[in-house]
Amino acid sequence: MEEPGRGHVVMVDCHCHLGDKDFDQDIDDVIEAAKKAGVMAALVCATAVSEFNKVIQLADRFPDFVLPCLGVHPVQGALTGEQRCVTLKDLEEAVPIIGLYHERLGAIGEIGLDFQPRITRTAEDKEVQREVLTKQVELARKFDLPVNVHSRSAGRPTITLLKELGVKSALLHAFDGNPKYAMEGVREGYYFSIPPSIVRSEQVICVFPKKQKLVSALPVENLLLETDSPALGPLKQGRNTPSNLSVSCSYIAEAKHLTIDQLACLTTQNAMKLFPRLARIIKR
Repeated sequence: MEEPGRGHVVMVDCHCHLGDKDFDQDIDDVIEAAKKAGVMAALVCATAVSEFNKVIQLADRFPDFVLPCLGVHPVQGALTGEQRCVTLKDLEEAVPIIGLYHERLGAIGEIGLDFQPRITRTAEDKEVQREVLTKQVELARKFDLPVNVHSRSAGRPTITLLKELGVKSALLHAFDGNPKYAMEGVREGYYFSIPPSIVRSEQVICVFPKKQKLVSALPVENLLLETDSPALGPLKQGRNTPSNLSVSCSYIAEAKHLTIDQLACLTTQNAMKLFPRLARIIKR
């Protein structure tokens, strides 16, 4: 990998969902376009047991690009359109499969907390989510893996629980909490990844200035790039792809007064620290 500012460097999409049905028809083209845009690896996350096989198949098919992550998301039912809070049964089905593939995984994820009122309606729902997250953190510790974490409408509770559980290797993806709570995570050594939707401040005034403040507050040593494809793209209604990682990279580079190559190199170095198994794909 080249030094900052010395020509072309690679980027890593640290959180995406290439197993989503939106990519069923053109996944080869999507990955080829990503590589041409400088994205050399992607951590592809599952959110439910029903996605596990597909993510592993993508890793089999694209071993030079896909680093799989398996985990149980706090919100289930995305594939059926009937979203609901996770249950312990969802996790019970996942544990043996995660164990089977643990040596191939880049992280346990996507896991976390999601306290949106339309999904998480009771104190019991929140407690179940905490228990499911706790058990998956224990799995990550057992297999010596980092965690790839969701924290929608639950930034502070998620970081608080991760700290209580002694987590040291974590990515908080698309963090929407107060930047001061993010700094608690920084003090624990956590990383934060920024999606291309960061550029949509004019369209979503109530949300994105908070994320822009987050970028300003976070040390570059704790920043990573992500797309969350197919969601969180630079255009609200458009399908997001890993090629759009350059949008995040360019925005953060400007905010941090770095060149795009410098920021790409630094975030790739950060990614390889947090996700050591990227070394199977990205050769130094």
